[in-house]
Amino acid sequence: MSDLSLLMLGVLTAGQTSPPNNLPEPPVVQSDTEIQQIKTENLSEISPPAEITPPEFMPPDSTSEAMTAPVNQQYQNLLNKIPQNTSSQDSQIPVETPPEISPAVQLPISPESPAAPEFSDTAESDDQMSQVTSVSQLDDVQPNDWAFSALQSLVERYGCIAGNSNSKYLGNSAVNRYEFAHSLNICLNQIQELIAKTQSNTISQADLDQIQRLQSAFQKELQEIAQRVDVLENKNIELKAHQFSTTTRLFGQAIFSLQGTNTTNVDLFPRDGVPERQGKTNLTFTNSVQLTLATSFTGKDLLITGLSAGNLGSNASLISHNMGRLSFESNTENRVVINDLSYRFLLADNLGVVVGSTGVNAATTFRGINPLEGSGDGAISQFGQRNPILNIGNGTGGIGFDWEISDRISLQGVYSSEIPSFPGNANLAGLFGGRYSAGAQLTLAPTDNLDVGVHYIYSHSPNDLLGTGIGDAQLISPFAPTTAFNTHAVGATVAWRLNDNLQLGGWGGFSTSKPANLSGSVETTNWMVFAALPNLGKAGNLGGILVGQPPKITASNLPDGYNFPNFSNGGTPGGRSDTSLHVELFYRAQLNDRLSLTPGLLVVFNPDHNAANDTLIVGALRAAFRF
Repeated sequence: MSDLSLLMLGVLTAGQTSPPNNLPEPPVVQSDTEIQQIKTENLSEISPPAEITPPEFMPPDSTSEAMTAPVNQQYQNLLNKIPQNTSSQDSQIPVETPPEISPAVQLPISPESPAAPEFSDTAESDDQMSQVTSVSQLDDVQPNDWAFSALQSLVERYGCIAGNSNSKYLGNSAVNRYEFAHSLNICLNQIQELIAKTQSNTISQADLDQIQRLQSAFQKELQEIAQRVDVLENKNIELKAHQFSTTTRLFGQAIFSLQGTNTTNVDLFPRDGVPERQGKTNLTFTNSVQLTLATSFTGKDLLITGLSAGNLGSNASLISHNMGRLSFESNTENRVVINDLSYRFLLADNLGVVVGSTGVNAATTFRGINPLEGSGDGAISQFGQRNPILNIGNGTGGIGFDWEISDRISLQGVYSSEIPSFPGNANLAGLFGGRYSAGAQLTLAPTDNLDVGVHYIYSHSPNDLLGTGIGDAQLISPFAPTTAFNTHAVGATVAWRLNDNLQLGGWGGFSTSKPANLSGSVETTNWMVFAALPNLGKAGNLGGILVGQPPKITASNLPDGYNFPNFSNGGTPGGRSDTSLHVELFYRAQLNDRLSLTPGLLVVFNPDHNAANDTLIVGALRAAFRF
């Protein structure tokens, strides 16, 4: 698979090119916030995805290569996903089923990354064949009939046969007539060249007699070879005449989904443990589509243009909390939006850079560690995609890099702004105003079966929203005046491949947020453990089990009236007294190279970190088409 195709695995599988928390955060008391929704998420990764997490979709070869491949193949970064030493006209970008169980991957430069058809027929490369001057150089050839003996004589005199790089002909099996005819055809062409280059009689009459006998014996096969060459030439002409572009490849993913929740009683004002509201959603049937254009101008760069449309919105406002969100939400009212516009290039052989006005953030720039990431082929929940601290800041546009220090150590960094295009008020938006974040990830592979990512994120928010998209994302009481916050977050993600069919892992995250104009701080934690079961039932399938705690405010010592955990009881200092538990099961059945069907069940105990709330159950059935 080409390097460029690996990138698309992140771009179209890991998941989405836009941040996963693109939908507004619902405050505790009201159903909507003043935050502008910038992007809609899509597919990994797949980022990426793209990954393209990651762009997302992608993936695969319909199997879970990621689980069996060495670590450096599983978690491809920006550098490895940019085609090298390949002309843009000749490079292909096949997208099969994510290279990860996914891919996600992941999302390298685009986290959530579908399978795309090849743009030309594949064939064995002649580059793997080396010219030999004697049949004795072919270790496994044991000829025993007159035809092969005759050919051996011609080979040793005229050097007109090829073997592969390991000095073997075609394996241990006997050479069939068509294989022999192919070699004979090479010899005939070589002899014709010798005759054309010299006027002297360099070909003996005995050899000419043997050539005549061979041509007669293999006339049918030689004619068929000529016909095959004609067919391939005609196909090549037709492809060139009808190709989309010599520099651009198109990939797509379409998701149809059926989802619904149970009816729950919600304790909206947690003071007496008495529910005041009933959370209820209808059974819905929705869609999401992503198209990704990957363009290479020099063979060492990649311009990604992602288009998406969908009609699945967040259920947060209907159930009064955000813990039932799905990974494939993409509510644009079926209007087409640009969810990725980024350019990747190499500054050095081990240093890649990405810059873009859309689709550049920590989730799409850092190497993906979670093998269950991917909006189209991974976990069904938003929380199951990645460590939530990577979503802090809700970034969309900026600049990032991936530095491959060694085969087992790499460093990624990113600066991203939520609304980089807004020129009006620097306190609300702009490249260095409003909500922005900067972060780094150190990615380690201590062994071939163990991958570790250590994360750090700094974020500035002009209001009281953290921007994780899941769990406690609101930092102060809804009754208090809003204020700006500065947040430092640290965390780590680990994935351990026990064997080809089992991978275990998890993550943990901690953040501390300090208000700009108040004393005190707010601390949050989250964790998740998971098991990935690739090839469950048959090759290409994927099972997933996830158990974790969504982001939770564990300590808040702001002035009285400002603390969120006790907002309904005077806003006094203190953390959450209860803890939500997220349990998720899903099974992706890979029906063919283009279609997968994923039923999934998500259960949240003590939703919104409140034991008075009824258990939330979310069921979903996702069908993903990749083209």
